[in-house]
Amino acid sequence: QVQLVESGGGLVQAGGSLRLSCAASGTIFSINDMGWYRQAPGMQRELVAVFTSNGTTKYGDSVKGRFTISRGSAKSTVYLQMNSLRPEDTAVYYCHLLLRLQGVNYNYWGQGTQVSVSS
Repeated sequence: QVQLVESGGGLVQAGGSLRLSCAASGTIFSINDMGWYRQAPGMQRELVAVFTSNGTTKYGDSVKGRFTISRGSAKSTVYLQMNSLRPEDTAVYYCHLLLRLQGVNYNYWGQGTQVSVSS
C-alpha cells in the first residue's frame, strides 16, 4: 500500500507564504507524476503544480510565478512553496501520486491540508 502524508497548511494573510510537504511511503514503484491539486468549496479539483514522468514541471495558470514545486533527492517527497498568497488560493490542497506498472496507472491521494488566506 502507498500512503501520502501532507503537512504545512494553515491560515495566513494575503501576501504571505506557506510551504506544504508531502511524503510518500509504502511500496512505491515507477513514479509517473507527483504533485499538488486543490479544491475550493463548490469548485472542481484543479492542478496546482506537478512533476511529470520526464522530470518537467507543470503549473496551473493561476499560480505561475507565485508557487514553486520541488522534491527531495529520493523523489518520493514533494514540496510546494507558496508565495504572494491571495484569498482565492484558499482551498484544501491534496498531494497526488501517479504510479505506473505494466501499463496500469495507480492514483493515490493524500488526506488534504487546508490553506486559508485572509484578506
